[in-house]
Amino acid sequence: MTRMQRLRESRFWPMLWKEFIQMRRDRLTLVMVTVVPAVQLLLFGYAIQTDVRHQPMVVLDESRTVESRALTAAITNTGTFDYAGEVHSRREIQLAIRTGQARAALVIPPDYERLIKRGETARAQMIVDAADPSSSQAAMSGAQLAAASRAQAIIAERGRIRLPLEMTVRPWYNPAGRSAVFIVPGIVGVLLTVTMTIITSGAIVRERERGTLEQLIVTPIGKTSLMLGKLVPFVLVGYLQMTVVLVLAWAIFDVPLVGSIPLLYALASTFIAASLGVGLLVSTIARNQAQAMQMSFFFMLPNILLSGYMFPREAMPDVARWVGLVLPLTYFLKVLRGILLKGSGLAELWREVSALAIMATVLVSVSVRRFHKTIE
Repeated sequence: MTRMQRLRESRFWPMLWKEFIQMRRDRLTLVMVTVVPAVQLLLFGYAIQTDVRHQPMVVLDESRTVESRALTAAITNTGTFDYAGEVHSRREIQLAIRTGQARAALVIPPDYERLIKRGETARAQMIVDAADPSSSQAAMSGAQLAAASRAQAIIAERGRIRLPLEMTVRPWYNPAGRSAVFIVPGIVGVLLTVTMTIITSGAIVRERERGTLEQLIVTPIGKTSLMLGKLVPFVLVGYLQMTVVLVLAWAIFDVPLVGSIPLLYALASTFIAASLGVGLLVSTIARNQAQAMQMSFFFMLPNILLSGYMFPREAMPDVARWVGLVLPLTYFLKVLRGILLKGSGLAELWREVSALAIMATVLVSVSVRRFHKTIE
């Protein structure tokens, strides 16, 4: 008798065969445990890179000469920076960096070419958004290398011995380059995502499994009141988590709280609504708590890896950046870091807030429609 025959005649074979049949019938779970991890592996393995390149850079060229344009070209040719436009004042530089239009700014003084022609050392300045230490280190190194390369070219052209060019780098918002300043504010967004998505979807599915949700539906309580009653406690828990993290970030990690905290709490409502919409949508698709947890975790991984929480989005390929654009955490991280580290206001963050508001409206509307249909 072969091993296979002995296995089929054993007592646990009927139960084993039943579980395989049930697994085959539960196609949603089968896809989530086989196809989805493979897709995520390919996406994340291709997207996660630490070589930060193509950072947008604005230029304040007060010299407007052949030499100043040659310096700009030398810096953009390194691949570390992409030319993002010209500005005309230091105030425009600050606005460009605070709004995220640029991660760096090249400042070329009026006497740049004149000093080079006189055989003296000309100086230029690179202002870098240092809120993200990994991106700022790449930017500072790239600026120094580009300046050194241009200096060597000038020496070769003019036969000079004295250093013709000196590049000074000025980091903004996180001069010490501490990673906690960048990572800790993002924890607020991650915790809110966990609370609003995983816990919310699991709680609603649990009510459906127990049969209590249908019992509540037949009561005089309206569906809107029922949903608000289920979701508002999670909103309060989310704000409580947010408060605890901000207090600890300030007290223990010395994270600066530069901007308006009331504004941050107000704008967080759009992200909370969008995350609640995701949790509701998961609850209408999942048939049990296990599926709800799996689907929520599959949503969590892209949020952490593609939103810019851990890895700079500038280093990601286009496909990964496009995927990140449909994740609410991508926009909320800009709101968090903009307000806490840069003192940004609604005028600088209206694009991110608008994107979150649109996502929240769409997700909640679709989820409510599916929720009503499922319950009925």
